Amino acid sequence: MKNIAILGSTGSIGTQTLEVIKDNPGLLRAFMLTANANAYLLIQQAIEFVPEYAIICDESKYAQVKDALAHLPIKVLAGYNAIKEMVTHADIDIVLTAMVGFAGLEPTINAIKAGKDIALANKETLVVAGEMITSLAKKHNVKILPVDSEHSAIFQCLAGEEDNQIEKIIITASGGPFRGKSTDFLSSVTREQALKHPNWVMGAKITIDSASLMNKGLEVIEAKWLFDLEADQIDVIVHPQSIIHSMVQFADGSIKAQMGLPDMKLPIQYALTYPGRVQNNFKRFSFVDYPNLSFEQPDTDTFRNLQLAYEALNRGGNMPCIINAANEIAVAAFLNNTTGFLAMSDIIETCMQQIVYIEKPSLTDYLNTDKETRIFAQNLIHKTPLKALQS
Repeated sequence: MKNIAILGSTGSIGTQTLEVIKDNPGLLRAFMLTANANAYLLIQQAIEFVPEYAIICDESKYAQVKDALAHLPIKVLAGYNAIKEMVTHADIDIVLTAMVGFAGLEPTINAIKAGKDIALANKETLVVAGEMITSLAKKHNVKILPVDSEHSAIFQCLAGEEDNQIEKIIITASGGPFRGKSTDFLSSVTREQALKHPNWVMGAKITIDSASLMNKGLEVIEAKWLFDLEADQIDVIVHPQSIIHSMVQFADGSIKAQMGLPDMKLPIQYALTYPGRVQNNFKRFSFVDYPNLSFEQPDTDTFRNLQLAYEALNRGGNMPCIINAANEIAVAAFLNNTTGFLAMSDIIETCMQQIVYIEKPSLTDYLNTDKETRIFAQNLIHKTPLKALQS
């Protein structure tokens, strides 16, 4: 039995993780559930799974959660500091990090220092501080098990290939809802259009990132640290059907691919039950249903975020931290209808140009860079009329 701490249990990954746990009662247990502000869903999850701990980050909702769970043997805590502290609990085996954005960094660091294996769904952790996180994981003999479908695919392709040289990896992208669209079209798209992903059901932030190709850019940076690669060893290819989740090309030219229907529960289950493969009832892929699998180059002239991410990766230092923070602010503004779809790239690029670059950042530098970038990006949005941002 593995005790699982789910950071972000009320989000898309968190809820699907609980489905996997429910399907494997003899193998997995929800030991700790945390939510940012969705007290209602956290309460419902805690009643069903009866974890040891339920933590609501929004302290104003502590009483609501505590009162609702008073009849159960669940310890209820509140606040971000409680999450950072409790991930070190001696009885936790795996910490699944599904918190959105930069907030996942410090709890992940604390969990690694406590020797907990990490099922990583929070890609921003490696984007922001990849060198620090991977060094800590080696120091504390901790496994980082990728949950993103693309990185899980690469991880699975590398099983048994530890002594073989990787020539490159190929990360697939669906292209999102706007594949093939022009800048003229994108200048006036709405949040509702951008949230209609053709293949995946995800949270709002990652869905917008997918539509802008920033999600793929963040995955490129994450892959560099997960698999110890250089930028020129990481390719991105658009694969609209989302059946091949990613590929690895070895030194002899042979390519291995991991395939399956687009269902996040499979990579979640693989991470939680690794190194074994556990029987499940997930829908199976059939080649008859998908007689044609197609591929095309990403359009980085129209979808500039992917190229900006490669630039940040090549620059290194705190530059990935800058693009991550700027992107989080830009996406929030787009979701709030205060900036345009194309303007998100302009905001990110301006932050990359204006925020002070640090070649070898410390944790304090990352925290300060994140804060400074968010303030700068917010001011940039507020000072620029929406019409100008959309042009």
